[in-house]
Amino acid sequence: MHTRSTHRILVVDDEIDVTDLLQYKLEQAGYHCKVLNNPLLFIALAREFQPDLIILDIMMPELSGVQLCRMARLDPVLQERPIIFLTARGEAEDRIQGLQAGAEDYISKPFNIKELLIRSEKLLARSGPSGKAAKATYIQIGGVVLDWDLHRLSIDGEDVVLTATEFRLLQLLMERKGRVQSREHLLMNVWHYDAEIETRTVDTHVRRLREKLGAYAHLIETVRGVGYRAVEIE
Repeated sequence: MHTRSTHRILVVDDEIDVTDLLQYKLEQAGYHCKVLNNPLLFIALAREFQPDLIILDIMMPELSGVQLCRMARLDPVLQERPIIFLTARGEAEDRIQGLQAGAEDYISKPFNIKELLIRSEKLLARSGPSGKAAKATYIQIGGVVLDWDLHRLSIDGEDVVLTATEFRLLQLLMERKGRVQSREHLLMNVWHYDAEIETRTVDTHVRRLREKLGAYAHLIETVRGVGYRAVEIE
């Protein structure tokens, strides 16, 4: 018998058979679960329900799971809630698109319910009761230390002044070290996707960041035709 969990899970899928099954299995495992078949109601329900984990289908009418994920990542209430994509689209390109949108995991249909439960449990274990993953107040790669509580960058112990935008850009790249961030994803998460901003703006800010990083400029790696990623350095 499972003990009752305080964790809340929201499942969004336009197939009622899928949401019925998942709700039954998740509640059987002890989770508090809500399901939604209409993606247009996602933000309103998610804000009200305050899920600790969100499971999204990708292929849905009117709004796709990728679009919902991007909306969640821009929402101050939902932006740090872990997201799992559950979808019939298992091609590598679709997985990459989903992860670049900000999802933490990706499971293809037909799925194994035990695998889904294990992955959900692991994501929730890294999260507090509010669904926020516990984070340190700083991140370090080599001699580069970014402290977001103090809003300060130090390189080999020396403080370096960044603009607010440069700070957000570097923070996002360092937090997602090793993961490619497309220019479009960076625009959405750093600039909040201002329609007047072009992708070359990202390139300009990356160039300025590299100049300020000096000997550690290679921390930011260009992925040709896609975007950028932070990499480990010695």
